[in-house]
Amino acid sequence: MMFTRTAVLGAGTIGASWAALFAATGREVTVYDPASDAEARVARMIETAAEPLAALGWDNAGDLSRIRYTADPADAVVGATFIQESVPERLDIKHDLYARIEPVLEPGAIIGSSTSGLTLGQMQAGFTSPGRLVLAHPFNPPHLIPLVELMANERTDADVLDSAQRFYESIGKVCIRLNKEVPGHVANRLQAALWREAIHLAAEGVASVGDIDRAIAHGPGLRWAIMGPSMLFHLAGGDNGMRGLCAHLGPAFEAWWADLGAAHLTPEVVEMLVQGVESEAEGQSLSELARRRDRLLLGYLRARTEQI
Repeated sequence: MMFTRTAVLGAGTIGASWAALFAATGREVTVYDPASDAEARVARMIETAAEPLAALGWDNAGDLSRIRYTADPADAVVGATFIQESVPERLDIKHDLYARIEPVLEPGAIIGSSTSGLTLGQMQAGFTSPGRLVLAHPFNPPHLIPLVELMANERTDADVLDSAQRFYESIGKVCIRLNKEVPGHVANRLQAALWREAIHLAAEGVASVGDIDRAIAHGPGLRWAIMGPSMLFHLAGGDNGMRGLCAHLGPAFEAWWADLGAAHLTPEVVEMLVQGVESEAEGQSLSELARRRDRLLLGYLRARTEQI
C-alpha cells in the first residue's frame, strides 16, 4: 500500500472528508486544525461517511482509531509521506503553513493542495523548495466524488505528479491533468459558466430557480454523469459524429452563445437565489439535503461500477 502514513492539514468540510477516506483505506491519518471543535467535526464526518465508504468496499470505514489530532502543523507532518492540504483559500494562510511544515517534511513526502481556485505557481511561492507540492483539487465530498484535478510544472520534481496520481487512483479517484494554469482549474470554471446562465435565466424570469435546477438534474445532468458534453454531442451527431453535429446544430449553438447572459451577485440576485433554493428544499435541512445527495451519489457510483 502506498503512503501508509498521511496528514490532513485543515479539517473543514473538504479536509474532514479526505481524512475519512484516508482512514477508510487503512492508512494512519494525523489531522491538523487549530479550531477547538476540529476533532468533533472530523468524528462526525467519519461517522457520516462510514456507511457509504463501506458500501464502496473500504474495510476500515468508520475506524476512528486511525485518526490522531494536533494543533501544530509541523507535528502533523512528521512521519507522513503524503500530505493533503485543505486550509482556507488565502495565500497568506497557505504560505504561513508551508513555512511551518517545510523544515520537518519527510524526504520524498508529497503535498497535494485541495485549492479550488489558486494556481500552483501562487502556492509554490510559500516554499523554499516547492518540488514536492502539486495541485490536487477534489470535488465535494471528496470521500465520494472521484474527480481530482492534478497539476505540476517546471518547478515540480520529476516523479511527484505520477506518484500522486497513482496514490489517488489507488483510493478510487479519477484524475485529470491540467497542462496550463488558469484560475478555477477546469471543473469549477465549467460549473461557474453553467451557474452564470442559470442565474441569468432566473433573474430574467424565464423560469424559477427550482425549475432550472430540475432542468439540469432530470435532463443533461443525467447524461453528464455518464459522459462529458463533447462525447455526448459526438453521439448526437448521427453517423458523422461530432462533424455532423457541428454541421447540423453549429449555427444554433453560435446563436445561443451570443445570447447568453452576464450574471452579477447583487443583493437582489442573492435574495432571489436564497428564496429559490429554500422553496426548492421544501423544508429539508442542509444535513438532510446532504444525506440525500450522498445516497444518490452512492447509488450511482455502485451502479456505474457494476456496469463497467
